[in-house]
Amino acid sequence: MKYFIYILIVIALALIIYNTMYLDFENLFTEDSKTALIGVLASACVIILMSILLISKKIQQKRKGQ
Repeated sequence: MKYFIYILIVIALALIIYNTMYLDFENLFTEDSKTALIGVLASACVIILMSILLISKKIQQKRKGQ
């Protein structure tokens, strides 16, 4: 499970890099930029959620060890 979470984080980082190439910073709310912006925000949410999951798993393992 731990390695799967790390793989998801790496994929999300790759998607952030890929989507930032399609952003037009002068017109962020045009059709292509809007789609890329949504992709960047969704990937950032995945990274945050997976980080929270990793931290909760570590806390759970520490509680079992007590």
